[in-house]
Amino acid sequence: MYGILLILIGSVAAASFYVPFKKVKEWSWESYWIMQGVAAWLIAPWVAAWLTVPHGTLLDIIREAPSSAKWLTLMFGAFWGVGGLTFGLSIRYMGVALGQSLVLGLVAALGTLIPAIVAGENLFASRAGILTLIGVAVALAGIAIIGYAGILKNKNLSDEERKAAVKDFSLKKGIPIAILSGIMSAAFAYGYASGAPIEEAAAKYNTNPLFVSNPTLIFILMGGFMVNLVYCVTLNIKNKTYKDYVSVSGRVFLNNIAFTFLAGLLWFLQFHFYGMGKSQVPESMQAFSWSILMALVIAMSNIWGLFLKEWKGVSRRTIVILVIGIVVLILSTFVINLN
Repeated sequence: MYGILLILIGSVAAASFYVPFKKVKEWSWESYWIMQGVAAWLIAPWVAAWLTVPHGTLLDIIREAPSSAKWLTLMFGAFWGVGGLTFGLSIRYMGVALGQSLVLGLVAALGTLIPAIVAGENLFASRAGILTLIGVAVALAGIAIIGYAGILKNKNLSDEERKAAVKDFSLKKGIPIAILSGIMSAAFAYGYASGAPIEEAAAKYNTNPLFVSNPTLIFILMGGFMVNLVYCVTLNIKNKTYKDYVSVSGRVFLNNIAFTFLAGLLWFLQFHFYGMGKSQVPESMQAFSWSILMALVIAMSNIWGLFLKEWKGVSRRTIVILVIGIVVLILSTFVINLN
């Protein structure tokens, strides 16, 4: 239960990361997106790893970890970077609630099941494997219910009401982007699996088991940062929005840096606490821990969606269906306790 509590903290951070962007002023999407990336994917992983491994051992851990593990985690991080990039776009076009639900539903299923399948595990051969499949099925049922609520929401609202809730609302753009994001974002789980030798190197230096995943995060997130940097700089040049960084007043610039870095910190904390929680989950059920994170993020993001009035104007029936979906998602996380 302690592991689930830590993952829950990470899910709250993940569901909240997009909220600070609402306070960013006079910057285009590509400008504030890459600035949060500097905080989330470049600065925070190094700082967190440096603070949580034994003093002076971080570079030794990185040096001793196999090169193959470092390159693989970097590669999967780059794949995840594509997913993270399109994840931001899916929220831009569909809102926090519906955007996160569609993307993270795919991430939950693919990120939980594919690493086990690739490793040659027969999930039907053990009680833990069967519980993993049941947990994923329950989570996907909750996601489907929330998705249905999203369809009802789209039918109930006028174009003006959709635009008021989500400025750039567009299902035509949002759905295919969300599908691509879900497929690519699942690579984060593969990065964790590939980073096992890096965790072993950290353990050799008596790193607290809660924090052995932090050096791995450096490589996964660096891969993601490089992909996002190329894309955002390209947009800055194409749209001439590179002026964003110098054209605003000093007060607005500091405001934007503060809120984009806050968003980046919240993004990073989801994986920091996920790594801590995963270390406390029984080994036989660690594959399901990824599904727990995604299910809880979806539940929390939809709760945020209610607070942000993204569901304003829909019928009571739609809200009831949404709440049922959230409850089912939360219940799916308790399947692990049956083991």
